[in-house]
Amino acid sequence: MPSYRAPKIAAAEITPERFFLDRRTFIAAAAGSLALSATKPSRAAALEASKSIYRVDEPATPEKDATTYNNFYEFGTGKGDPAANSANFKPAPWTVKVDGLVGKPREFGLEELLAFPLEERIYRMRCVEAWSMVIPWVGFPLAALLDRVEPLGSAKYVAFETVVRPEEMPGQSGYFQPLEWPYREGLRLDEARHPLTILSVGLYGKTLPNQNGAPIRLVIPWKYGFKGIKSIVRISLTETPPPCTWNLAGPNEYGFYANVNPAVDHPRWSQATENRIGEGGFFGANRRDTLPFNGYAEEVANLYAGMDLRVNF
Repeated sequence: MPSYRAPKIAAAEITPERFFLDRRTFIAAAAGSLALSATKPSRAAALEASKSIYRVDEPATPEKDATTYNNFYEFGTGKGDPAANSANFKPAPWTVKVDGLVGKPREFGLEELLAFPLEERIYRMRCVEAWSMVIPWVGFPLAALLDRVEPLGSAKYVAFETVVRPEEMPGQSGYFQPLEWPYREGLRLDEARHPLTILSVGLYGKTLPNQNGAPIRLVIPWKYGFKGIKSIVRISLTETPPPCTWNLAGPNEYGFYANVNPAVDHPRWSQATENRIGEGGFFGANRRDTLPFNGYAEEVANLYAGMDLRVNF
């Protein structure tokens, strides 16, 4: 099992706008309702106490690879563009509006989001381009947020939107736009409430980098990576399936469900194998078989009982 090493961060290095790195806020969130003791336990101790059962016994992808090889078209279409072009993005202050078919619609500020009990979860992640990583996320179940707004009985789906800031996100400006903004995604309500589905505010024990979706993003490890919408500003509960950006852009290539399925190929490449980033090798030497539901079939296959997963891809 990969070891966890939280970074040592001096209080003097913590800037006010990056609330996630605020020592007191982070410990309070990670430890839940536990009061801060006079000894002021370290971030490492707080996270150690909150490590989750949701961990895979596989080496974690090197942090450098996970933070420099990304899909985030708001900053450019190249894998290195998000890291290269996101320095001017401002992830604080931040609010997430939660509305739609809920009894208590409201906006959550960043400090409120970081006050949810946080835990570390090491998940396999699989991209539709047939590459994969193993990432230690820090976050909290999406269900915990949904409980705060009390979904109505008519709510069947959850819709998500990314922020639109062309002045800070160069991929959203210019004459040619590869996608329509804002970026949109959606889940069925039972998928959204599944214990594996989290809202992440960090990775590798650190605040979530801009290129990885700061300050808050969705993580659903049994689905292809494009479902993991980043820099979320709105979550809405609906009765009908919400529009999803890649499904609209290429419905024959990107389905609404996007469950990892080695038996359903992308029209332009096979999904039967994957390339694990950071393991080295060449000419396919580090390719491995793709697992149904990305290896999480035992936990989530029951969500799709009776469905034709070739049609509902």
